[in-house]
Amino acid sequence: MEIERWERSEEISDAEKKVIQEIWSRVYANCEDVGVSILIRFFVNFPSAKQYFSQFKHMEDPLEMERSLQLRKHARRVMGAINTVVENLNDSEKVSSVLALVGKAHALKHKVEPIYFKKLTGVMLEVIAEEYANDFTPEAHGAWTKMRTLIYTHVTAAYKEVGWAQ
Repeated sequence: MEIERWERSEEISDAEKKVIQEIWSRVYANCEDVGVSILIRFFVNFPSAKQYFSQFKHMEDPLEMERSLQLRKHARRVMGAINTVVENLNDSEKVSSVLALVGKAHALKHKVEPIYFKKLTGVMLEVIAEEYANDFTPEAHGAWTKMRTLIYTHVTAAYKEVGWAQ
């Protein structure tokens, strides 16, 4: 099976790491609001993803989702995990271990199909690019695309490691 080009992890240069970390510092200053925006767009664009969340799987209205304490809590957890990855971009072992924990938990405990990580990271990129448009140069977009790929490849590697089977 041919692996899509973006699914092969490319090395993130030091300059790209700096760009990611600079933009992320502004994003993370609004951690909960940005995280909620990402999750709401994710659930609106991919409603089947809500099946994994008993607390808000029947919510259709984005405003209702926005008020959900469970969704806000999950948004903080997602943003916290991404923050740990961004803070440790120079420590590949730490990045691998954090994303392996995320992948294994979602594979074994939550039974989430790995394709949702591809979809979620795409939505993350869209929201950050829109909300921080002045900072999102073509170079920043390239760096964040590599970051998206890094997250997805590490998480799906954990799925493979635990013998994920649908």
